[in-house]
Amino acid sequence: MSVDSRARGGVRIDKLLWYLRLAKSRSVAQEMACAGHIRLNGQRVERAHRQVASGDVLTVPLGRTVRVIEVLSIPERRGPASEAQSCYRVLDGERNNLVAAGLDKNAAKGD
Repeated sequence: MSVDSRARGGVRIDKLLWYLRLAKSRSVAQEMACAGHIRLNGQRVERAHRQVASGDVLTVPLGRTVRVIEVLSIPERRGPASEAQSCYRVLDGERNNLVAAGLDKNAAKGD
């Protein structure tokens, strides 16, 4: 992003994905960013150095699901999962993710 996002406390998107535990390693996070499947505030991300700040909305494909999250705060490190999850809010709804991932037992039964 621009200098404005850095002034707001921005961080590289690859680091953020790794800090938030959305990617297993930083190199995987870089590959995710460079693949062009991630969107930042509706715009396609094609570079791992793209800056993300709190308040930004990310659309991230994770396996067979797509997760839409709002960044609430920028973590200072890659901490435990509970710490990482407190830094973002899921906008696409928990139930939708379960159905998309095929984990909803009622949907599988046909109820």
